[in-house]
Amino acid sequence: MERARWLDALDPLLRQSLPATVADQCKLANVDDKHLVFLVSSPVWKAKLRLHADALLDAAAAAGLKAGTLVVKVATPSPAVPTGTGPTRPLSEAVRDSLRATAQSVSDPELRAQLLRLAASARPSADGA
Repeated sequence: MERARWLDALDPLLRQSLPATVADQCKLANVDDKHLVFLVSSPVWKAKLRLHADALLDAAAAAGLKAGTLVVKVATPSPAVPTGTGPTRPLSEAVRDSLRATAQSVSDPELRAQLLRLAASARPSADGA
């Protein structure tokens, strides 16, 4: 969780070195000692982002990162999951037990509370459907 938060905080810091049209079309996905990995939605944005590799790498260096190579990957956005399109099946007792066990193993109190609410709200109906 901490790494995801760190990447989310780093993303706008790095993207501010890009023109707005390009910055709006990319997202920082990962960083290591050698690579900055960005995701874009199409090959066109991949090509445009690669033109700004030096600016991104300079911004990364200014932020204290050692990455020396920009990697750009095309990641097509997944389609939205339809909601309310039919009856939902209740979670099994095993899944509810797993949610409760997971809740007890996490240190984040908000996440723990959400997992416990999900486990409690996922009870099967009285008729067993």
